[in-house]
Amino acid sequence: MNKEKFLREGERIDDLQRNGLFIISDPAGFCFGMDAVLLSGFVGEHNKRSGEKILDLCTGNGIIPILLSAKTRAAEITGIELQHKAADMALRSVELNSLKDRIRIIEDDINRAAEYITAASFDVVTVNPPYFKSGHGIINPDDAKTIARHEVACSLDDVLRESGRALKNGGSFYMVHKPQRLVDIFVSMRKADIEPKTLKEVYPHMGMAPAMVLIEGRKGANAELKIESPLIIYKEDNTYTEEMYTIYGY
Repeated sequence: MNKEKFLREGERIDDLQRNGLFIISDPAGFCFGMDAVLLSGFVGEHNKRSGEKILDLCTGNGIIPILLSAKTRAAEITGIELQHKAADMALRSVELNSLKDRIRIIEDDINRAAEYITAASFDVVTVNPPYFKSGHGIINPDDAKTIARHEVACSLDDVLRESGRALKNGGSFYMVHKPQRLVDIFVSMRKADIEPKTLKEVYPHMGMAPAMVLIEGRKGANAELKIESPLIIYKEDNTYTEEMYTIYGY
């Protein structure tokens, strides 16, 4: 296959080192980060069920749906992305990987998800949302990176509201976020009737403060939170730990 035919000017194709999969990225604004890889690994570790329907909100260039196609046994994965360029890249990555039978990409605002997503129709919802509250320091609210990082197009409450609406009762919710937003996250989850069930902290190095948190919730569940052993990214010599190599698939 001639992979170059799927590219637009300035884009590149990255090898995901997993099941022969690739992703189209744009270094100027739409590349995937470690957080997306960690989230997909977290889902794959906790969800072994077959034939499920997964919804990925704020899907960006489609990295999470494509990784989940390899790390889960889901029958159908739907990604929703607001920004046209990112959604277009996601669509082309799906085609590049011959995954059109498993992955569907919708270009729209998640706040309009009720128009095309039937309530209580998904077994799993995943999201790598904007981390930072909208406010000070935002120079251009229409900039692609600003929309991806700051809550200018959707808030944490928006993400959780639509997740709770889409999930079946007993369905699973997975999110990667920043530890300093944990109180906001748990409040928003409970407002959406998604009970926090598992928390895993991610540390750059042993002895440092956590940089990310991985969270699993369940729609309509009873209150009981499990704290898992932390994930350490780097060893003392700044090489990946064995757990990180396993997640990346090297």
